[in-house]
Amino acid sequence: MLFLVPFLSLLGLAIAIPDGLIIENQTPDITCTRKTKSGDQIDVHYRGTLASDGSEFDASYNRGQPLSFAVGTGRVIKGWDEGLLDMCIGEKRKLTIPPELGYGKNAMGPIPAGSTLIFETELVGIKGVKKDEL
Repeated sequence: MLFLVPFLSLLGLAIAIPDGLIIENQTPDITCTRKTKSGDQIDVHYRGTLASDGSEFDASYNRGQPLSFAVGTGRVIKGWDEGLLDMCIGEKRKLTIPPELGYGKNAMGPIPAGSTLIFETELVGIKGVKKDEL
């Protein structure tokens, strides 16, 4: 099912992956020749809220600095490692991440144990890749 995500995302549809992750492409008009792949060093702006009450628990926008990490390598929660693959620079996605792909049964700072997380994400850059001017 994961191989359908890039195609269906282009149509602006929400994609539900069998493990419970929901990916909603917020910018279906963006296309590119080089999308994120596992191992890429990426820069992502994000806003994280709790699905239960909509309260914001973290946002890179508030710090004025995107988060930089290697996607698909286990450095972030599994929902991000899966949900941020096959993205174009400038693309925005809303990720609904079930507890199993987030922090599970563990509380993490302001995030209660067993929380479903909502992340509004924006891919700012991929190290070594220029943004397409299509």
